[in-house]
Amino acid sequence: MSRIGKKPITVPKGVTVNVSAGTVEVKGPKGSLKQPVPPGIQFELKGAELVATMEREDKALGKFHGLARSLVANAVTGVTEGFKKELDIVGVGYRAELKGSQVVFALGYSHPVVFDVPKGIDLVVDKQTHITVTGVDCQLVGQVAANIRRLRKPDPYKQKGVRYTGEVLKKKVGKTGA
Repeated sequence: MSRIGKKPITVPKGVTVNVSAGTVEVKGPKGSLKQPVPPGIQFELKGAELVATMEREDKALGKFHGLARSLVANAVTGVTEGFKKELDIVGVGYRAELKGSQVVFALGYSHPVVFDVPKGIDLVVDKQTHITVTGVDCQLVGQVAANIRRLRKPDPYKQKGVRYTGEVLKKKVGKTGA
């Protein structure tokens, strides 16, 4: 059995959990999420705790035990606190501007790059070079941040591009002219 799967999930006040066959629905102050559960894994609500159990002792099923528990724990955290990723835009003339439900990036290309913000994600652009991605769904927040970073990955030579806040890059030494 998975050690992570054995840990109970504490359900905070103001959060309602509805367990049905194959899904766990979590509602809280920030929104609601429906998390599908792999077959063979069941969740039980015991007081203020949610416990994941396996239908049978099986090594192949043990892999999904910890995964299902982590996904449901992320859903509970998302509806109470939310998730946040921060990105920095580094480079001369590189900037971002929020226009309605789109972000327009100037990233050194010959044209501006338009990025559509998906439903359920809040994007804030500070000082044209700092972007904060927030939302309830952990996977969606991470994917949107990764898609924005992919628009202009950090260059290993000049260190320009879109990077996560606090990300440390290995600087490569360019060719010498001698």
